[in-house]
Amino acid sequence: MFLPDGTAVISERDSAQVKSIRDGQATTIGEVADVDPGGEGGLLGLALSPAFQADQWLYAYFTSASDNRIARMRLAEDAGGTLSLGEAEVIFSGMPKASTHNGGRIRFGPDGFLYVGTGDSQRREQPQDTTALGGKILRLTPEGRPAPGNPFGDNPVYSYGHRNVQGLAWDSEGRLWASEFGPDVDDELNLITPGGNYGWPTVTGAPGRNGLIDAKVVWPSTSEASPSGLEIVDGVAYTGALRGQRLWAVPLNGESAGTPVAYFTGQYGRLRDVARAPDGAIWVLSNNRNPDFALILRAGS
Repeated sequence: MFLPDGTAVISERDSAQVKSIRDGQATTIGEVADVDPGGEGGLLGLALSPAFQADQWLYAYFTSASDNRIARMRLAEDAGGTLSLGEAEVIFSGMPKASTHNGGRIRFGPDGFLYVGTGDSQRREQPQDTTALGGKILRLTPEGRPAPGNPFGDNPVYSYGHRNVQGLAWDSEGRLWASEFGPDVDDELNLITPGGNYGWPTVTGAPGRNGLIDAKVVWPSTSEASPSGLEIVDGVAYTGALRGQRLWAVPLNGESAGTPVAYFTGQYGRLRDVARAPDGAIWVLSNNRNPDFALILRAGS
Protein backbone atom coordinates (compact mmCIF):
# COMPACT_ATOMS: atom_id res chain seq x y z
CA MET A 1 0.00 0.00 0.00
CA PHE A 2 1.27 3.48 -0.88
CA LEU A 3 0.69 6.99 0.39
CA PRO A 4 0.08 9.68 -2.22
CA ASP A 5 3.75 10.76 -2.03
CA GLY A 6 4.94 7.23 -2.88
CA THR A 7 5.83 6.12 0.65
CA ALA A 8 5.10 2.41 1.05
CA VAL A 9 3.24 1.27 4.18
CA ILE A 10 3.30 -2.37 5.31
CA SER A 11 2.03 -4.43 8.23
CA GLU A 12 3.94 -7.02 10.27
CA ARG A 13 1.72 -9.90 11.28
CA ASP A 14 3.30 -10.99 14.56
CA SER A 15 4.69 -7.68 15.86
CA ALA A 16 1.43 -5.80 15.06
CA GLN A 17 3.59 -2.94 13.81
CA VAL A 18 2.87 -0.68 10.87
CA LYS A 19 6.00 0.44 9.02
CA SER A 20 6.79 2.92 6.30
CA ILE A 21 9.40 2.44 3.58
CA ARG A 22 10.84 5.61 2.15
CA ASP A 23 14.12 5.98 0.25
CA GLY A 24 14.96 2.36 1.02
CA GLN A 25 14.61 2.80 4.79
CA ALA A 26 12.00 1.05 6.95
CA THR A 27 10.62 3.02 9.91
CA THR A 28 8.10 1.91 12.53
CA ILE A 29 5.05 4.20 12.48
CA GLY A 30 3.16 2.59 15.34
CA GLU A 31 1.57 -0.57 16.70
CA VAL A 32 -2.07 -1.61 16.37
CA ALA A 33 -3.65 -2.37 19.75
CA ASP A 34 -5.38 -5.63 20.70
CA VAL A 35 -3.75 -7.75 17.99
CA ASP A 36 -3.50 -11.40 19.08
CA PRO A 37 -1.02 -13.08 16.71
CA GLY A 38 -0.83 -16.83 16.26
CA GLY A 39 -0.63 -19.20 13.32
CA GLU A 40 -1.90 -17.25 10.30
CA GLY A 41 -3.55 -14.61 12.48
CA GLY A 42 -2.25 -11.23 13.59
CA LEU A 43 -2.02 -7.84 11.91
CA LEU A 44 -2.98 -8.60 8.30
CA GLY A 45 -4.23 -6.34 5.49
CA LEU A 46 -4.06 -2.56 5.26
CA ALA A 47 -6.07 -0.14 3.13
CA LEU A 48 -5.98 3.61 2.67
CA SER A 49 -9.16 5.67 2.61
CA PRO A 50 -10.01 6.91 -0.90
CA ALA A 51 -10.26 10.37 0.69
CA PHE A 52 -7.00 9.98 2.63
CA GLN A 53 -5.66 13.44 1.88
CA ALA A 54 -8.75 14.87 3.59
CA ASP A 55 -9.50 12.32 6.35
CA GLN A 56 -6.12 10.54 6.98
CA TRP A 57 -7.80 7.18 7.70
CA LEU A 58 -5.73 4.00 7.53
CA TYR A 59 -7.74 0.75 7.78
CA ALA A 60 -6.38 -2.51 9.19
CA TYR A 61 -7.70 -6.09 9.34
CA PHE A 62 -6.44 -7.93 12.42
CA THR A 63 -6.96 -10.95 14.63
CA SER A 64 -8.02 -10.21 18.20
CA ALA A 65 -8.35 -12.61 21.12
CA SER A 66 -11.90 -13.48 20.04
CA ASP A 67 -12.36 -12.77 16.32
CA ASN A 68 -11.05 -10.98 13.24
CA ARG A 69 -11.77 -7.27 13.10
CA ILE A 70 -11.35 -4.13 11.02
CA ALA A 71 -10.21 -0.90 12.63
CA ARG A 72 -9.32 2.50 11.30
CA MET A 73 -6.83 5.00 12.69
CA ARG A 74 -5.48 8.39 11.68
CA LEU A 75 -2.13 8.33 9.91
CA ALA A 76 -0.71 11.81 10.40
CA GLU A 77 2.48 13.44 9.15
CA ASP A 78 4.13 16.34 10.93
CA ALA A 79 5.97 19.24 9.33
CA GLY A 80 9.21 17.27 9.41
CA GLY A 81 7.71 14.36 7.48
CA THR A 82 7.45 11.99 10.48
CA LEU A 83 4.44 9.68 10.32
CA SER A 84 2.46 8.70 13.42
CA LEU A 85 -0.43 6.30 13.99
CA GLY A 86 -3.46 7.33 16.01
CA GLU A 87 -5.73 5.28 18.25
CA ALA A 88 -7.56 2.40 16.56
CA GLU A 89 -11.34 2.58 16.19
CA VAL A 90 -12.96 -0.82 15.52
CA ILE A 91 -15.59 -0.41 12.80
CA PHE A 92 -16.40 -4.07 12.05
CA SER A 93 -15.97 -7.27 14.07
CA GLY A 94 -17.22 -10.84 14.39
CA MET A 95 -15.31 -12.42 11.52
CA PRO A 96 -14.34 -15.90 12.75
CA LYS A 97 -10.71 -16.62 13.68
CA ALA A 98 -8.65 -19.80 13.77
CA SER A 99 -5.00 -20.81 13.58
CA THR A 100 -5.39 -20.87 9.78
CA HIS A 101 -7.78 -19.54 7.10
CA ASN A 102 -8.22 -16.03 8.52
CA GLY A 103 -8.35 -14.26 5.16
CA GLY A 104 -7.29 -10.69 5.84
CA ARG A 105 -7.11 -8.74 2.58
CA ILE A 106 -8.96 -5.41 2.52
CA ARG A 107 -9.16 -2.90 -0.29
CA PHE A 108 -11.32 0.03 -1.34
CA GLY A 109 -13.04 -0.45 -4.68
CA PRO A 110 -13.71 2.08 -7.45
CA ASP A 111 -17.15 2.60 -5.88
CA GLY A 112 -15.62 3.90 -2.65
CA PHE A 113 -16.67 0.90 -0.56
CA LEU A 114 -14.37 -1.37 1.45
CA TYR A 115 -14.05 -4.96 0.21
CA VAL A 116 -12.94 -7.62 2.68
CA GLY A 117 -11.65 -11.14 1.96
CA THR A 118 -12.34 -13.61 4.77
CA GLY A 119 -11.38 -17.25 5.29
CA ASP A 120 -13.55 -20.15 6.41
CA SER A 121 -11.59 -20.33 9.71
CA GLN A 122 -11.75 -24.13 9.43
CA ARG A 123 -15.54 -23.94 9.79
CA ARG A 124 -16.65 -25.62 6.60
CA GLU A 125 -20.32 -24.86 7.23
CA GLN A 126 -19.76 -21.09 6.98
CA PRO A 127 -18.87 -20.45 3.30
CA GLN A 128 -22.28 -21.63 2.05
CA ASP A 129 -24.21 -19.75 4.77
CA THR A 130 -24.89 -16.21 3.56
CA THR A 131 -25.67 -15.11 7.13
CA ALA A 132 -22.16 -16.07 8.29
CA LEU A 133 -19.01 -13.98 7.74
CA GLY A 134 -16.48 -16.76 7.12
CA GLY A 135 -15.50 -17.75 3.56
CA LYS A 136 -16.77 -14.56 1.97
CA ILE A 137 -16.00 -11.34 0.23
CA LEU A 138 -17.71 -8.58 2.20
CA ARG A 139 -18.58 -5.06 1.02
CA LEU A 140 -18.77 -2.31 3.63
CA THR A 141 -19.15 1.44 3.89
CA PRO A 142 -16.11 3.32 5.21
CA GLU A 143 -17.90 3.38 8.59
CA GLY A 144 -18.19 -0.42 8.66
CA ARG A 145 -21.86 -0.93 7.74
CA PRO A 146 -23.20 -3.16 4.94
CA ALA A 147 -22.81 -1.20 1.72
CA PRO A 148 -25.99 -0.16 -0.12
CA GLY A 149 -26.82 -2.38 -3.06
CA ASN A 150 -25.30 -5.54 -1.57
CA PRO A 151 -26.89 -8.68 -3.09
CA PHE A 152 -28.44 -10.00 0.16
CA GLY A 153 -30.00 -6.79 1.43
CA ASP A 154 -28.79 -5.30 4.71
CA ASN A 155 -26.00 -7.84 4.86
CA PRO A 156 -22.24 -7.29 4.32
CA VAL A 157 -21.86 -10.42 2.14
CA TYR A 158 -20.95 -9.68 -1.49
CA SER A 159 -19.95 -13.19 -2.66
CA TYR A 160 -19.71 -16.56 -0.92
CA GLY A 161 -18.44 -20.11 -1.17
CA HIS A 162 -14.81 -19.06 -0.66
CA ARG A 163 -12.15 -21.00 1.25
CA ASN A 164 -9.52 -18.37 2.02
CA VAL A 165 -9.49 -15.17 -0.04
CA GLN A 166 -6.01 -13.63 -0.28
CA GLY A 167 -6.01 -10.94 -2.97
CA LEU A 168 -8.47 -8.36 -4.35
CA ALA A 169 -8.00 -6.17 -7.43
CA TRP A 170 -10.06 -4.43 -10.12
CA ASP A 171 -9.41 -4.35 -13.84
CA SER A 172 -9.74 -1.27 -16.04
CA GLU A 173 -13.45 -1.95 -16.56
CA GLY A 174 -14.14 -2.10 -12.82
CA ARG A 175 -14.46 -5.90 -12.60
CA LEU A 176 -13.34 -7.41 -9.29
CA TRP A 177 -10.90 -10.33 -9.31
CA ALA A 178 -9.78 -12.37 -6.30
CA SER A 179 -6.99 -14.86 -5.61
CA GLU A 180 -7.77 -17.75 -3.27
CA PHE A 181 -6.09 -20.71 -1.62
CA GLY A 182 -7.37 -24.17 -2.49
CA PRO A 183 -6.94 -27.11 -0.09
CA ASP A 184 -4.16 -29.48 -1.29
CA VAL A 185 -5.25 -28.84 -4.92
CA ASP A 186 -6.81 -26.14 -7.06
CA ASP A 187 -5.62 -22.68 -6.09
CA GLU A 188 -7.79 -20.13 -7.88
CA LEU A 189 -8.08 -16.78 -9.61
CA ASN A 190 -11.75 -15.79 -9.65
CA LEU A 191 -13.81 -13.12 -11.39
CA ILE A 192 -16.24 -11.97 -8.72
CA THR A 193 -19.96 -11.58 -9.38
CA PRO A 194 -22.22 -9.94 -6.77
CA GLY A 195 -24.10 -12.72 -4.98
CA GLY A 196 -22.00 -15.40 -6.69
CA ASN A 197 -21.37 -18.81 -5.13
CA TYR A 198 -17.78 -20.00 -5.70
CA GLY A 199 -18.41 -23.52 -4.49
CA TRP A 200 -16.37 -24.21 -1.36
CA PRO A 201 -16.50 -26.70 0.28
CA THR A 202 -18.67 -28.50 -2.29
CA VAL A 203 -16.16 -28.05 -5.14
CA THR A 204 -12.79 -26.50 -5.93
CA GLY A 205 -11.38 -25.16 -9.18
CA ALA A 206 -13.55 -25.23 -12.30
CA PRO A 207 -15.62 -28.45 -12.40
CA GLY A 208 -18.53 -26.88 -14.30
CA ARG A 209 -21.09 -27.62 -11.58
CA ASN A 210 -24.49 -26.06 -12.22
CA GLY A 211 -25.22 -23.09 -9.96
CA LEU A 212 -21.58 -22.63 -8.91
CA ILE A 213 -19.05 -20.25 -10.45
CA ASP A 214 -15.86 -21.74 -11.89
CA ALA A 215 -12.47 -20.19 -11.29
CA LYS A 216 -10.98 -18.40 -14.31
CA VAL A 217 -7.51 -19.82 -13.53
CA VAL A 218 -6.81 -23.03 -11.61
CA TRP A 219 -3.38 -24.07 -10.38
CA PRO A 220 -3.87 -27.82 -9.75
CA SER A 221 -0.66 -28.07 -7.72
CA THR A 222 -0.54 -25.79 -4.68
CA SER A 223 3.24 -26.29 -4.61
CA GLU A 224 3.37 -24.00 -7.67
CA ALA A 225 1.05 -21.32 -6.35
CA SER A 226 -0.76 -20.57 -3.06
CA PRO A 227 -1.59 -17.19 -4.63
CA SER A 228 -1.56 -14.30 -2.19
CA GLY A 229 -1.66 -10.55 -2.94
CA LEU A 230 -3.09 -9.44 -6.29
CA GLU A 231 -2.62 -6.39 -8.50
CA ILE A 232 -3.86 -5.73 -12.03
CA VAL A 233 -1.70 -3.52 -14.27
CA ASP A 234 -2.30 -2.89 -17.98
CA GLY A 235 -4.56 -5.92 -18.38
CA VAL A 236 -2.30 -8.34 -16.52
CA ALA A 237 -3.13 -9.82 -13.11
CA TYR A 238 0.00 -10.23 -10.98
CA THR A 239 -0.17 -12.47 -7.91
CA GLY A 240 2.57 -13.46 -5.50
CA ALA A 241 2.86 -17.16 -4.74
CA LEU A 242 3.71 -18.37 -1.24
CA ARG A 243 4.43 -22.09 -1.59
CA GLY A 244 5.21 -21.54 -5.28
CA GLN A 245 7.79 -18.85 -4.50
CA ARG A 246 7.25 -17.00 -7.76
CA LEU A 247 5.34 -14.12 -9.29
CA TRP A 248 2.52 -15.19 -11.57
CA ALA A 249 1.39 -12.92 -14.41
CA VAL A 250 -2.02 -13.73 -15.89
CA PRO A 251 -3.15 -11.88 -19.05
CA LEU A 252 -6.78 -10.80 -18.88
CA ASN A 253 -9.10 -10.31 -21.83
CA GLY A 254 -12.45 -8.99 -20.69
CA GLU A 255 -13.96 -11.68 -18.48
CA SER A 256 -11.45 -14.30 -19.62
CA ALA A 257 -8.01 -15.13 -18.27
CA GLY A 258 -5.11 -16.49 -20.30
CA THR A 259 -2.24 -18.81 -19.46
CA PRO A 260 -0.25 -17.78 -16.36
CA VAL A 261 3.45 -17.01 -16.80
CA ALA A 262 5.89 -17.37 -13.88
CA TYR A 263 8.69 -14.96 -12.95
CA PHE A 264 11.43 -15.06 -10.27
CA THR A 265 10.78 -18.75 -9.54
CA GLY A 266 12.65 -19.68 -6.37
CA GLN A 267 14.67 -16.46 -6.32
CA TYR A 268 13.07 -14.51 -3.48
CA GLY A 269 11.19 -17.07 -1.38
CA ARG A 270 7.56 -16.68 -0.39
CA LEU A 271 5.93 -13.75 -2.20
CA ARG A 272 3.18 -12.28 -0.06
CA ASP A 273 1.87 -9.20 -1.82
CA VAL A 274 1.99 -7.20 -5.04
CA ALA A 275 1.22 -3.48 -5.32
CA ARG A 276 1.52 -0.77 -7.93
CA ALA A 277 3.30 2.36 -6.74
CA PRO A 278 2.17 5.87 -7.74
CA ASP A 279 5.10 6.06 -10.20
CA GLY A 280 3.80 2.95 -12.01
CA ALA A 281 6.37 0.47 -10.68
CA ILE A 282 5.25 -2.92 -9.39
CA TRP A 283 6.48 -3.77 -5.90
CA VAL A 284 6.56 -7.31 -4.53
CA LEU A 285 6.65 -8.11 -0.82
CA SER A 286 8.52 -11.20 0.38
CA ASN A 287 8.22 -12.72 3.84
CA ASN A 288 10.96 -15.34 3.66
CA ARG A 289 11.17 -15.84 7.40
CA ASN A 290 7.43 -15.48 7.92
CA PRO A 291 7.47 -12.62 8.92
CA ASP A 292 10.86 -11.74 10.45
CA PHE A 293 12.35 -10.62 7.16
CA ALA A 294 10.71 -8.47 4.51
CA LEU A 295 12.13 -7.50 1.13
CA ILE A 296 10.54 -5.06 -1.30
CA LEU A 297 11.43 -5.61 -4.95
CA ARG A 298 11.00 -3.12 -7.78
CA ALA A 299 9.80 -5.68 -10.31
CA GLY A 300 9.09 -3.36 -13.22
CA SER A 301 7.52 -0.13 -14.34
